[in-house]
Amino acid sequence: PEVINGRTHKATVVDLSPWVEYEFRVVASNSVGIGEPSRPSALLKTKAAVPVVAPTNVSGGGGSRSELVVTWEPVPEELQNGEGFGYIVMLRPLGSTTWTKAVVASVDASKYVYRNESITPLSPFEVKVGVYNNEGEGTLSSISIVYSGEDEPQIAPAGTAALSVSAAEVEVSWQPIAWNRHTGRVLGYEVRRL
Repeated sequence: PEVINGRTHKATVVDLSPWVEYEFRVVASNSVGIGEPSRPSALLKTKAAVPVVAPTNVSGGGGSRSELVVTWEPVPEELQNGEGFGYIVMLRPLGSTTWTKAVVASVDASKYVYRNESITPLSPFEVKVGVYNNEGEGTLSSISIVYSGEDEPQIAPAGTAALSVSAAEVEVSWQPIAWNRHTGRVLGYEVRRL
């Protein structure tokens, strides 16, 4: 900290964070050294301000058919800058010019699920997440691309064949289902005996 002239009896402390409690001490110094610090002042909370730190790690994906799941890293309390803190989720289909806005009024939120029957599986969306508090709306994150949920496979595997290998074993084979733009990737198969 800056050394203040010995005839001065007050100082302005700068670069503090909004809506944070502080206490202060004063120490006297001279050419011999620095004395003992004063007792701490009473706790004082700085005034609230519009939040300036946007959520990080905005991503998402997955979810069910007709859903877009958006996730983010919550903003720590010391950066919320005031009461009434929450998140603003902005999303639009890739290539669209119109944003859809949703408000998530929870300090601890880290996820938002947008549901709309018109969303086709695996559709890309531009997404950004911002912050607000009682003082106003703050910063938005940069844009991330998030894909809507997948749909269940619409076709069965073809070319199913069975080969007896022993008295207790049968080897079953099939042709894999190709990746489909509208239903997504196949994560596994289930073999059922009749």
